[in-house]
Amino acid sequence: MEKILLLMNERVKILKRTINQATKVKDSFPEGNLRASFQKGNIYYYHITQKGDTNGKHICEDNFELIEELANKEYNSKFLNYAKIELATLEKCISKLSLKNADLAYQNLSEYKKTIIKPYIQTDEQYALQWQNKSYRTNQFHKDEKIYETKRGEMVRSKSEAILADIFYDLGIPYRYEQAVTLKDGTLRYPDFTLLKKSSRWEIYFEHFGLLDDEEYRRINLNKLDEYRSSGIYLGYNLLLTYETKDNPLDIKGIRKMIKTIFLDS
Repeated sequence: MEKILLLMNERVKILKRTINQATKVKDSFPEGNLRASFQKGNIYYYHITQKGDTNGKHICEDNFELIEELANKEYNSKFLNYAKIELATLEKCISKLSLKNADLAYQNLSEYKKTIIKPYIQTDEQYALQWQNKSYRTNQFHKDEKIYETKRGEMVRSKSEAILADIFYDLGIPYRYEQAVTLKDGTLRYPDFTLLKKSSRWEIYFEHFGLLDDEEYRRINLNKLDEYRSSGIYLGYNLLLTYETKDNPLDIKGIRKMIKTIFLDS
């Protein structure tokens, strides 16, 4: 509900601003109204200035400025009418929803009761917390290689993975390390990270290719991208990729900006 109220309040701000703009120019338009007529494949415009006149005086093509002003006059009038109705409706709804909405049934409970109740409608934060705490199958291959500790206290396989995990942690983005993913052919793969975009509750996979200088490593991981694509996991859609080589070190600042833009700014 908080998200809905936020969107409604943003719409109210837009309406108030544009109503003010439209009101300022309301009396600047010429007298009369515009009539448009489609005849033999051409559009003809007429200026109606007399009450009861349904035809009006033809406006020559070279007087397009008058046509434009009269058209905008009609739009201005209709916009103000509809916008004021919408604004009044939204303000009334916001007032009622702020006082009475289903989320309050949970929010108004005492804290000790909240801990033993699962709300019917979860906020994004509640959903994210549940997602983060849920157990999952992880990669057991060469567990001894996990020697780098993250801020969250887990062990990962490389310094770059630890840096990435800490970026997610610092930005408040829920993540799982090496969560098992079953591809369409039944093959198990373990993306480096599975991230949760809280605003849409959407899981996005994240792979870091840290040894692209190595030909065999490059071949294996390019094949992995082909497998992902065959299973509906698409690079740039629900799969993000970072990389590094000897000449291209990990772009920490750029990656942080990318992650923030994708997960927090939309």
